[in-house]
Amino acid sequence: MLSFLIRRLGQSLLVMLAVALLAFSMFRFVGDPITSMISQDASVEEREQLRDSLGLSDPLYVQFSTFVVQAAQGDFGISYRNQRPVSDLIAERMPATLELVAVAFVISLLVGVPMGVYSALKPHSWLSHVFQTLSLIGISLPTFVTGILLILTFSVTLNWLPSFGRGEVVQIGWWSTGLLTASGLKSLILPGIMLGLFQVTLIMRLVRAEMMEVLRTDYIRFARARGLSNRAVNFGHALKNTLMPVITIIGLQLGAMIAFAIITETVFQWPGMGFLFIQAVSFVDIPVMSAYLLLVSLIFVVINMIVDMMYFMLDPRLCADRGTANSH
Repeated sequence: MLSFLIRRLGQSLLVMLAVALLAFSMFRFVGDPITSMISQDASVEEREQLRDSLGLSDPLYVQFSTFVVQAAQGDFGISYRNQRPVSDLIAERMPATLELVAVAFVISLLVGVPMGVYSALKPHSWLSHVFQTLSLIGISLPTFVTGILLILTFSVTLNWLPSFGRGEVVQIGWWSTGLLTASGLKSLILPGIMLGLFQVTLIMRLVRAEMMEVLRTDYIRFARARGLSNRAVNFGHALKNTLMPVITIIGLQLGAMIAFAIITETVFQWPGMGFLFIQAVSFVDIPVMSAYLLLVSLIFVVINMIVDMMYFMLDPRLCADRGTANSH
């Protein structure tokens, strides 16, 4: 287990270095940062002085090393648009994105897994056909269309829920949360459903397919022949063995939800990191764009490591196979 962790950490560092090189390339080759940071009336001497102070006159390998060291310390430079440290901007927006993703993730698990299990156990019931139809609609509709329909129905027509913003938030240290206020909770519902709807359909179809496959295996027939109850066979054996591929997909989808919450945050003007990234793209704010790229990559790397570790916990055969391979 320890050698596995060390190897995965080494691979993760290589991935992050590759992403850092890509982010650094954005800094270096997508426009001249001096043009964005200084007045057009500035003299050549003033431009050169600022270039020297930012280290842009140093060799490329020195600039890249400095960029990596500063990024590892959480220093992503100054936002061209806001003239504030990028790390401060991200720290302000991160709670909004993480709370939105957490709500969407909980919705997708609480709805998707039971729907998938029921569809696998009773594939010919009318409710299973309804689930299949809903999942087909949910997975086919573009996300922004779902958001617009939700706003039109629940905000414009019924006037039940707010159509934009985060509502009132409570400050707990540096973390701002909308989970402790009524308007904050109401503001979370529509974007949470929009972000989680695709995941619900994906998880439901995946759980259904995997569980139906497991239910046809020999050891399930053997378990039934031993006289075990349907509950023990379905949930103690079949569902447990269904979870392996499901965990992989859910883990990767969790990273994707954080990375691609951009559309949801844009539709609902949700003040999260995705909305900040869209504003940065509009103003070619390279420091914010590269910091977002690095942060999202780090989230994917960490989630992949957690998923791999959960493999070992759920399937002891992996440890046994690795030990056998090492002994040869």
